[in-house]
Amino acid sequence: MSGLFDMMRLFYHRRFFSEDQIKQYQFKQIQALVSLSVSKAPYYQSTFKDYELTSLADFSRFPLMDKRILMEHFDTTNTVGLHKDEVSAYALKKEADKDYLGYYQDQYVVGLSSGTSGNKGLYITDKAMTQKLPFVFLARSGLPLRCLPYRILFCLRVFSQGFDDINSPLIKLHYASTMTEVSTLIEKINSERINILMAPPSLVRLLLSHSDQIEVKLKRIVCYAEVLEKEEKLRFEKVFKTKVIEIYQASEGQMASACRYGNLHINEDLVYVELLDELNQTVSVTSLPSSMVITNLVNQVQPLIRYRMNDLIVLKRDCPCGSHFRVIDHIVGRQDDVLVFINRKGKNQTVFPDLMSRWIITSTEAIREFRVRLINQTHLVIEFECFDPSDEMIQVCKDILSKRMQLELNAWDINCTIELVHTKILLGLDKHKMKRFITLDEN
Repeated sequence: MSGLFDMMRLFYHRRFFSEDQIKQYQFKQIQALVSLSVSKAPYYQSTFKDYELTSLADFSRFPLMDKRILMEHFDTTNTVGLHKDEVSAYALKKEADKDYLGYYQDQYVVGLSSGTSGNKGLYITDKAMTQKLPFVFLARSGLPLRCLPYRILFCLRVFSQGFDDINSPLIKLHYASTMTEVSTLIEKINSERINILMAPPSLVRLLLSHSDQIEVKLKRIVCYAEVLEKEEKLRFEKVFKTKVIEIYQASEGQMASACRYGNLHINEDLVYVELLDELNQTVSVTSLPSSMVITNLVNQVQPLIRYRMNDLIVLKRDCPCGSHFRVIDHIVGRQDDVLVFINRKGKNQTVFPDLMSRWIITSTEAIREFRVRLINQTHLVIEFECFDPSDEMIQVCKDILSKRMQLELNAWDINCTIELVHTKILLGLDKHKMKRFITLDEN
């Protein structure tokens, strides 16, 4: 019954909480999280020892962290004594074996992420929390309950135990890799009588010209992982004759979900989001912040406290649904374009950026940052920066990357010249173009 109670509580929070109640709830959760972290995670015990916490204003003065700090202090930021080397080896073996199910030590879901910052991140979630996901999904997926039972085709680079835990009597999740042939996707949609399609916008675009082959009625399309432009959303709705909604999910937390009007609301009871200017002061609504800082309010295994994200969001003032959860106008910085190559049969072959990222970040720990540039459909340039810029290490990275990229591209029948360039890479200088993938149209 606890899962059902969680679902009802989540419904109630978003619908009925006042702004004051939201702040009170967030502060209470933050107090509990900081107390737990200080008692069980040595990093936080040392970092927070000179800070008092009697208000959210106090909390705004706590130190910031980011993915680099989290990975550097992985062993001392989690509260359950996990060790980075062991968890990383587990995650990389899962990646190599393409075996994405199962729990680490039969207790934790391990997420391996590159995100928009390039370097690897390891994210840990407790099994007990992920097993509540069916109820969280019902409350915050943006999907109306009248569409139950959900028969979902979920398209992402890889599946994981966390996603598998969403399955329940009312939710059936069928997974397909984003590299799956369009014809196979359509066959799966028809044979499984899918009524909810969940996919990145770039994959939905591939289905546009094949919409007449879909024999079932899609009740909703849910997009994520990339920016969904308003014009594109309208086009999807027109072609597929259904509503399109967006969710904002990150490795760091379930950031935002859609209300019945289709607007994205920050999940204020799951994450505490601060939007800051260059001086780390809160920005006004509708302004573009310089940074977005989040605190995950529900993950007690790997506390993320004042964690600086690489995404940016811009808010708008209100929503006709009446919820006091803040409303996102648009998301800045998640739009990595797909790469389109020519395969050996002379046909276009799409490689999605999250897959290319994974190939690079799982090749070697030595790479700090990278950028991918598609010069033409048979010429790819990968710029990378090593932590150790010695000639010897640069050559090692080139050899490893060359072998990995040739292996992966050959598997998709892509014959491509790969140029590897070591260079200093500075990202995020222009907040509107936080791009790691440069495609043909942008060269």
